Formats: sequence, C-alpha cells, structure tokens
Amino acid sequence: MEAPPHVPARIGGVVTRAEPLTHNSGNAATGGIWRVHGPAGTAIRKIARPPSATPTGSPSWQTSDAPEHWNYWRREVLAYTTGFAAEVYAGTGIVPPDLIDVVERPDGAVELWLAEATGAHGTAWPPGRFRDFARRLGTGQARWAGRVPELPWLSRRWLRNYLAHGPATIVWMRTDEDYAHPITAAWPTRELRALHEGRERVLRVAETMPRTLAHLDVWPTNLIADGDRTVLIDWAFTGAGALGEDIANLVIDSVTDGLIDAALLPEIEEAATAGYLEGLRDGGWRGDPDLVRRAIAACGAAKYSWFGPAVLGRMIRGSKARGSYGRPLDDDAAELERLRGLVELIVRWASQAGEDPR
Repeated sequence: MEAPPHVPARIGGVVTRAEPLTHNSGNAATGGIWRVHGPAGTAIRKIARPPSATPTGSPSWQTSDAPEHWNYWRREVLAYTTGFAAEVYAGTGIVPPDLIDVVERPDGAVELWLAEATGAHGTAWPPGRFRDFARRLGTGQARWAGRVPELPWLSRRWLRNYLAHGPATIVWMRTDEDYAHPITAAWPTRELRALHEGRERVLRVAETMPRTLAHLDVWPTNLIADGDRTVLIDWAFTGAGALGEDIANLVIDSVTDGLIDAALLPEIEEAATAGYLEGLRDGGWRGDPDLVRRAIAACGAAKYSWFGPAVLGRMIRGSKARGSYGRPLDDDAAELERLRGLVELIVRWASQAGEDPR
C-alpha cells in the first residue's frame, strides 16, 4: 500500500501496518481496500477510483462519471458522506460502518476511512441469523415502498443495466453444440438455456414489482454481525429496487462462491423469505405476500439468468473454476454437483416469475 496522503487521528495519525483485504479487484471503481493499523487502533481504508483514459479492471466491471450508471464510481462516497447509508434503515438494527474520514486525493480518487466491524461475517452465519437480518431489512424497506427519493445519484433500473453491461455479458455458451456437450447433462440445461435466451421475460416481470430503497449488493461477505445489529457494507449500487430484490441476491449469492455449504441453500431461502415477509408486515406494508415471493423469484432468475450457461461454458473451454474474488473452487465434477441445487432454484424461480402482466 502506498503511503496515504492523510491518516485519521482516530487511529493515531500514522500507519504502522496495512493488510490488503480481499475484494472484487476487477471492479474499476475500487482502487484497493486495506485494514490499516495505527498506534491508536485500526480502520478500513477504501479508495473509490474515477474512470480513466486507460481502462482498468475487468471489461464487465467498468465505471462511469454518470450518476445514473449502474456502476457510478462516486455513489458509495455519497451514500456515506450525505448520511444516507446511516439513515435509510435507521432503527432496524441495520447500520453502515461508521465514517471516520473522507479524503479527496490529488489524482481525483476519494479515500473512505471506515470503522472496522469485527464481528462474524455472514459467511459464518447459521440460517436463523439470515432470518433475523431479513426481517430487519423488510422493516426498513417497508417504509420506502412506493416512495424512493429522487436523489440524482441513486441507481435506477439497476438490474436491467447490470444485465446489459456487467458480468452477465460474458457467457461462453453460443451454439447448439455447446449445449449438447456431455458436461451439460448434469444440470437442467434446456431450462437454463431458455432462461438465458428469454431473460427479458423475467426481467420485465421484476420491473413491474413495487419499488423500494434497496442496497442491491446484499450477500454474506457484505454482512457483519455487531451484537444484535448487522453492519451492512459496500453501498456502491444502492437505489431503487423491487421489494424482495435484495433477498433474491442474498439467497443465491450465499452459495455461489463456495463460502457457505450449498446444502444449506433451502434453509437459507426459507429463512430469508419468511423473515423478510415478517419485516414488511412489521414495517406497515399491507400488500400481498405472494407478490413479494414472485418478486424474489423474478429478480433472482433475471439477475442470475446468465449464471448456469457461464459456468458450463467455462468448463467446456477448460477455464479453471474460480469464485468472484479469484478464489479457486472445486474441480468441475465437484462444482457441478455442488451447484446443482442452486441452478435448480434459479430454474424454479424463473417458472414462478410467470409472465409480464403489462
């Protein structure tokens, strides 16, 4: 780590040691994340990086100066500095990390210095803890149902833009021969192909669902226990989303990278869905719970419509299995078996989404 231009007094004003933290290094919006030690304590230093003339990171994770862009590079900075992240779910027990300092760098980047949350990450949670978190999230999102504020930097139509420009664009299944490959027999490949090629259908269903203020990156690595509270980190995508959209992401992304035993997926789905519906009722939302279940299904199937074909295509072409952060996964046969329940869930959700009612 290069020497920061400023070190907060809260950790002693100097750096004694810094540890790089695992993150999506392909995302051009992030210039690095470190746990920084000083004489008086520790903090998390995260660099938000503006677009440059020479693109960095993965082609599917490019960023923009445009506030409406799905990967707008300043969105997380604004979420912290305006107080938005601290206020949006206030009183529910879901909190962002405390903002210690913000530094505008000469190169145009912005350093966020955040208090470190030291509890258990969501990857170590039992299903019951997911239910508790989902209930609190439902309570918080009920208050915003149908009235997302008109802040110009909040994301809009995030899911559609992510599917059009993000990782979903890199899928290596292109021909009938690909889909007839022997390796595809282990999964419901016909249904996965139909979903990927017809993803506009489920996406349109997802877009008809009631809107709320969503985080849009809720998954176990962004959840940290803090006693009875949960620290929710990484607010770079936050904006208008469907009721239940965050729950869909939490359920699927709990097992995609092998950080939680995939055998727990049915329990996590049941716990997160039930807790969220309880929270919506606690928060005063009086709509049809079946509509929320359908929203969860449509959002999850749409967002991960590319997942099955992408994994199969990678295997057919001999690319080594890796998780989102580059961590090696199991060999192909073990990975196919591990993810079978997940792709079956995606297919089931696509069926449950139904047709666009418009």
